[in-house]
Amino acid sequence: MDRIATPYKRATNLEDFDAIVIGSGIGGLTTAALLSRLAGQRVLVLERHYTAGGYTHTFRRPGYEWDVGVHYIGSVHPKTLLGKFLGLITDSTLEWADMGEVYDRIVIDGQGYDLPAGRENLKARLKDYFPHEAAAIDAYFDLIRQVAQASGGYFLEKVLPPTLSNLFGHRLTESFDALASRTTREVLEELTDDQRLIAVLTGQWGDYGLPPSQSSFAMHAMLVNHYIHGAVYPVGGSARIAESIIPLIEEKGGQVLIRAEVEEIVVEGGRARGVRMADDRTIEAPLVISGAGLFNTYGHLLPPRVSRSLGLEHNLGQISPSAAHLCLYIGLQHTAEELGLEKTNLWVYPDEKIEQNLERIEEDRDAALPLVYLSFPSAKDPDFSRRFPGRATIEAITVAPFDWFKKWEGTPWKKRGDDYEAFKEQFSQRLLEVLYEQVPQLRGKVDFYELSTPLTTQHFCAYEKGEIYGLDHSPSRFRQPFLRPRTPIEGLYLTGQDIATCGVAGGLFGGVLCAASVIQKNPSMMVKAAIELLRR
Repeated sequence: MDRIATPYKRATNLEDFDAIVIGSGIGGLTTAALLSRLAGQRVLVLERHYTAGGYTHTFRRPGYEWDVGVHYIGSVHPKTLLGKFLGLITDSTLEWADMGEVYDRIVIDGQGYDLPAGRENLKARLKDYFPHEAAAIDAYFDLIRQVAQASGGYFLEKVLPPTLSNLFGHRLTESFDALASRTTREVLEELTDDQRLIAVLTGQWGDYGLPPSQSSFAMHAMLVNHYIHGAVYPVGGSARIAESIIPLIEEKGGQVLIRAEVEEIVVEGGRARGVRMADDRTIEAPLVISGAGLFNTYGHLLPPRVSRSLGLEHNLGQISPSAAHLCLYIGLQHTAEELGLEKTNLWVYPDEKIEQNLERIEEDRDAALPLVYLSFPSAKDPDFSRRFPGRATIEAITVAPFDWFKKWEGTPWKKRGDDYEAFKEQFSQRLLEVLYEQVPQLRGKVDFYELSTPLTTQHFCAYEKGEIYGLDHSPSRFRQPFLRPRTPIEGLYLTGQDIATCGVAGGLFGGVLCAASVIQKNPSMMVKAAIELLRR
């Protein structure tokens, strides 16, 4: 049971709201908090899950707790704009633990490559590993900086009124578009022929879900820039994010309700008028803001007649869902210190042939896992040992095509049958074996493990293909003009990762852009700050 949000069935007085937000992910909560704090609006947030927070929530099993989506965040402190926005929507009640000098380690065929905090530190370390590629590395970081600087105009254009966008939009986005329209591999192979260097530079591609040959270089560059000064982890676990935001929404008379499933967005006379719930109750408000993702909003929540009449179904044909994944949640009856666990995340690859390995496992499930990401949350969180004394947790993640699980689609959670459990157990053991290869002292010490699949994501987050990052981050995604907060329907707005990019910063950024579009009184200051988020 959620510790801070109210179950829908217990809610009273669901009237006179200024806005309804569908979904309590970081985008939805950010928009709700900004509308509450900056515009004094009374906002109702509706969450279908049994807990608030979207991918920032945590879940528990006896003696353990794991985050489901927040494994680390780019450096946060009060002087950065990300830190300032987080402070604004949480009343500066969140604490952050620094992950130290090395936040990520790329492991390729057993050889490790550390990614240290600090632009110059990272450049120097890469040159130590690849001394013959110093010029390529310098050119690479110049491009990272170019994208960061150009991203401002791209995101600013998203909140311009249509008339201004038509007049000035292209001038704002052209520099960004030039690099966003190319794949990461295309750009890097113009800088170097060294495939091992390319594999190291792109080793974090799992943070946005597309391999180098498919991802937009702009997405890759923004991700690298996000972590360029290091990484932090929320003290008390990622659930503290929603716990810190919700009181600000409630202070203005708003509410955050869980187990509150929206069946349909009510549209009358060309305008959003509210929502119809799964129990057939209608809740009215002059503004409806969807953080449920573009596919859900346009494909399922809007009446089909509305989507067809506005050509929104055509828009959905221009975009694709992001990757699905498996995550093994592991518990141990020892502390992180006793086990010698580091804070550093590990990205483990069998070799530098990223795309070939992905293609191979799609054809043969017994092929080597193309990528395993290992995170050690109990080592990152200094408060974990107080909450769960004598315990430690680990997460092991790999990619997994949704088609592998299609035969069980529609079966109930936790009751999918013995063959499903056997399939999960096979991959659980494979993920554990990779963990033991990287951290051999853990062999024989695992107390508990549980595997989530794309069907788990589908069940809890309502993503049709079990995608973790909403829309994919291909060059095509960044060319779509309809990915903006304002929709063709008056009173209906979009928020979250589909508007900006994925991750906590990207989802929060989408929430800021949405709030700026809604408030309109003086959005310039908000937008000016917002467009810097991914530069820092």
